[in-house]
Amino acid sequence: MIDPVGIAAGADAASLIGTLALVLGAGWCAGINLYATLAVLGLLHRYADGFALPGEMAVLGSNWVIWPAVFMYLVEFFTDKVPAIDSLWDTVHTFIRIPAGAVLAGMAVGEVPLEMQLAAGILGGTLALGSHATKSTTRMAAHSTGTSPVASPSLSLAEDVLVVGTIGLIAANPMLALLVLVVMLAAAVLLMWTFWRVARRVWRTLFRRRPPAKPAPAT
Repeated sequence: MIDPVGIAAGADAASLIGTLALVLGAGWCAGINLYATLAVLGLLHRYADGFALPGEMAVLGSNWVIWPAVFMYLVEFFTDKVPAIDSLWDTVHTFIRIPAGAVLAGMAVGEVPLEMQLAAGILGGTLALGSHATKSTTRMAAHSTGTSPVASPSLSLAEDVLVVGTIGLIAANPMLALLVLVVMLAAAVLLMWTFWRVARRVWRTLFRRRPPAKPAPAT
């Protein structure tokens, strides 16, 4: 005999996992490449069978969102490869990616009470801040080593693949996507902690008080 209660519970659990993966993924990916995130989510909602964005988030499937996002992604694709412009672009987008990550995460929970949308928005904005900071710090480290002519294009391509792959995985397998996101979050925290220790050590070395020079002995 089929247990309808068990089926409903399983469906609710799957829905919860899918929503959580979308909240985390939208916030995290927006902090890395907002335009790729918008474009891929919109295209999947519009053309992928079995995948639909919840509630107000379905607006991403509109042509008025998809094609401007694709255009801006192409602009960022080429801008991101130029080290001299890359840092300026990231600095400006600090004020775009983080709020956008919060909005996307809030929309991802669908039709829920406002306090739950706000909680999701706070989580998404925090994740966008974390991924954006990790991206910017990694780029700055690459620039400081003198390898930016090679590192910037390589890192940019890797970030694009990461965003597209993560959003695609959310659509195909939310549970696996959720596990991957948790691993990436842990790796980002470890990376930021490592950068912080290195930066603090360099700071102490540069500004360490040096003992006053001893006067030369009289002859």
